[in-house]
Amino acid sequence: MYLSVRVKLSVMMFLQFSIWGAWFVTTATYLQAVGFDGLQIGAAYSTMNWGAIFAPIVAGAFADRFFQAQKVMGVLHLVGAALLWWISSITDPGAFFWALLSYAICYMPTLGLANAISFHQMRDPAVEFPGVRVMGTLGWIAVGVAVGTAGPHIFGHSIEPTNLPLKLGAALSVLMGVYAFFLPATPPANAGTRPSVAQALGLETLAFMKDRSFAIFTIGSALICIPLSFYYSFANVFLNETGMTGTAGKMALGQVSELLFLLLIPALFARWGVKKMLLIGMAAWTLRYVLFAFGNNGTLVSLLYAGIILHGICFDFFFVTGQLYVDRVVPRAQRAAAQGFIHVVTYGVGQLVGSWAAGAVVDGYATATTAGTQHLWQAIWLIPAVMAFAVMVLFMAFFREPRVAATQ
Repeated sequence: MYLSVRVKLSVMMFLQFSIWGAWFVTTATYLQAVGFDGLQIGAAYSTMNWGAIFAPIVAGAFADRFFQAQKVMGVLHLVGAALLWWISSITDPGAFFWALLSYAICYMPTLGLANAISFHQMRDPAVEFPGVRVMGTLGWIAVGVAVGTAGPHIFGHSIEPTNLPLKLGAALSVLMGVYAFFLPATPPANAGTRPSVAQALGLETLAFMKDRSFAIFTIGSALICIPLSFYYSFANVFLNETGMTGTAGKMALGQVSELLFLLLIPALFARWGVKKMLLIGMAAWTLRYVLFAFGNNGTLVSLLYAGIILHGICFDFFFVTGQLYVDRVVPRAQRAAAQGFIHVVTYGVGQLVGSWAAGAVVDGYATATTAGTQHLWQAIWLIPAVMAFAVMVLFMAFFREPRVAATQ
């Protein structure tokens, strides 16, 4: 891959994930500040899960059949920019949900489009793609530090409970939308074909559910994503309520950890195999919530930082290992569909249920005070800890390590 193309793709990935990171981490804190309750915050975060379900349909209907991928990406980001700017002015929970859902349907397909554009320009994606994809994580880290650290220095106060992160995401979306039209041309992958909704969602992968271990992996992946949503939806609210400052920047330590562990995954996967890696990932989620339950911003602040830094194990050992497992057991011709199916099951269905469950639990342990809504966080965090532990035990009992790779 030519250096100029690699640089273009790297900038694309940096912007792609900096848009998401700009607003996603802190929006729960902002919504609580304008009067949303836990269920309403959970509903808002569920829009991204709905977006993950709709994304393959949008990509299959347009980018894969009629238009060049980079042009579809550009249009979606420009429309998304307008939506995010509009969303930043909405304080009604119902209107906010539908507006953010519209944005999610625009943004989530661009994740797959970014991968498709990258793969099309690469001779050996297995070797070249990780170096490009890592720029996305760096983008998330950079914008997290900007929101959590630079924001207070510029404005004189924390911007996390404000709508400024949403406006920052909108501004970055404009930049990305314009930039996309200057990316290398990526023609439609399936021009002239008419894929069904079932094909777009990878539902033909259901045939592999006849294999017990694959079925356990799929069900376990969906179930573990329910407690995972507690972190994505409410960790920033929790850390702010403990009195921690610059939380968005400190939460970016999780992405730094993700980068470091990502480098270790190939060697550890070859040594430990699928089952041990997935179990370690599930155990890490359980431990993270226990650390949050008993940590505080005083003498036990180290527990909070440990819970944040565990993100590398939580994410890489489960999600990345899961992708490697699918690649190992599914025949080559069905791998893309299978990866899409697992994406819908985890980021879509599992985290969708989790977002609503997290909102209900947080509401159940909320108390109105003169200083605003406060929560019994120890009780809240122990619930997803128990859920993650239960899934881990079931997975340990019923999942079997695959013996051979599927290469046909």
